[in-house]
Amino acid sequence: MPRTTTDILIGGQWRPGAGDPAETVDPASGQILATVRGASVEDVDEAARAAARAAADPAWRALLPHRRARLLHRIAELVEDAADDLARTQTADTGKTLAETRALALSAAATFRYTAAALETAEDAITPSRGDYLTMSVHEPIGVVAAVNPWNSPVASDAQKLAPALAAGNAVLLKPAAWTPLVSLALGRLITRALDEHGLPRALLSVLPGKGSVVGDAVVNHPLVGRIGFTGGTATGRAIAAVAARRLVPASLELGGKSPTIVRADADIPQALAGVMYGIFSSGGQSCIAGSRLFVAREIHEEFVGALVERVRKLRVGPGTAPGTQVGPLVHHRHRDAVAAYVDLAREEGGRVLCGGAAPEGEVYRDGAYYLPTVIDGLPHTARVCQEEIFGPVLIALPYDDEDDLVRQANSTVYGLACGIWTRDHRAAWRLARRIDAGTVWINTYKQFSISTPFSGMKDSGLGTEKGRDAIRAYQRQKSLYWAASDAPLPWAG
Repeated sequence: MPRTTTDILIGGQWRPGAGDPAETVDPASGQILATVRGASVEDVDEAARAAARAAADPAWRALLPHRRARLLHRIAELVEDAADDLARTQTADTGKTLAETRALALSAAATFRYTAAALETAEDAITPSRGDYLTMSVHEPIGVVAAVNPWNSPVASDAQKLAPALAAGNAVLLKPAAWTPLVSLALGRLITRALDEHGLPRALLSVLPGKGSVVGDAVVNHPLVGRIGFTGGTATGRAIAAVAARRLVPASLELGGKSPTIVRADADIPQALAGVMYGIFSSGGQSCIAGSRLFVAREIHEEFVGALVERVRKLRVGPGTAPGTQVGPLVHHRHRDAVAAYVDLAREEGGRVLCGGAAPEGEVYRDGAYYLPTVIDGLPHTARVCQEEIFGPVLIALPYDDEDDLVRQANSTVYGLACGIWTRDHRAAWRLARRIDAGTVWINTYKQFSISTPFSGMKDSGLGTEKGRDAIRAYQRQKSLYWAASDAPLPWAG
């Protein structure tokens, strides 16, 4: 991808932002991809005011739901048609493999298409009357909403917020991560095209890259923003929750994880080996739901971990554009160094690095942000690397003695996002799935997603829910209407 200067989308207009310029870097090569002039606080204010006008424009505000659904269907078509270009852009920006980024682009298209169908079939309710009146419950747009997203899966994360927010009748301020703005901007161009085709206000979407401490703060604190959707780290999520509480606006927070993946003694071992590797090392471990803590029944622990390490050493590390790559570079050199620091901490805490634990050697890796898939054991579950989110290709292996011991260890973390269970015993799977603190549990599979299935976290892994039919309602306000059904006078009527 040639180096370019990239405009951003401010209130429906493509132009350079007035904020600081930032260079986006290909993590596979260290080469600069583009210079993005980020938004300023004044740009955010301009975008928010334009969004409020667009949200109130009768062309949008009065648009019937099935016609809004047409817009979403058109966006889905455009995203699907551009899937290869979106994949190449995201691979260049994030380092992910082309196979993964193409799947993410198609997932984004599917999200818009599913949300359009959900909007077509959404219903309000006539509620049971408690007197001589008719009672109704209706849903209305909030107005302007904020979508603040991370760098690990931009196009899919963007769609999961943009689709229900637009379906609900809102305008959106999208704040992409500073490291990976390019695919969000590309998605913004597709949505702008769809808005133009439907004769709708362009200012229904702004894409505002820049430093989170400047642009993100300005977006979530803006008085015209009536709802906040955030995906990212727990510390930032807490800060946004405090802003939402102070401003009395709703917020959904999809935050960090330290997800357990469990291998019982009766598991299908080859299936479990493949699933455990995929659960942590796909995406280079840069996933909130990565299965980063491996709990194996003590009677098979040594044998299973030995077989796992043998397979992990054979994983193919390389550029995301190389056809055979299984593990690409990490998103940024600074992030690679942070992951390496956690592995050094594991060594200091007494852990044994069974494989990986360093950047790969060789000319192809020299300038990239690569880190080898790493397996560590010999630590208690109280160790910091067993408790804190590393967000990289690092797996901590831990034995367990019985189910109570397993549940105690698995739940002994502030997180509660996901869990994987590998077993042939459906009764044991059911018991564990209900006992583990996790918003999503996979049984004999991992990292499978459906836009129709709600996604949420427990404890420090977040608040609120994304995906599913109710995602649209989360971006609306509910209003109750009472209609008199009797000519009887009111109590104080003359």
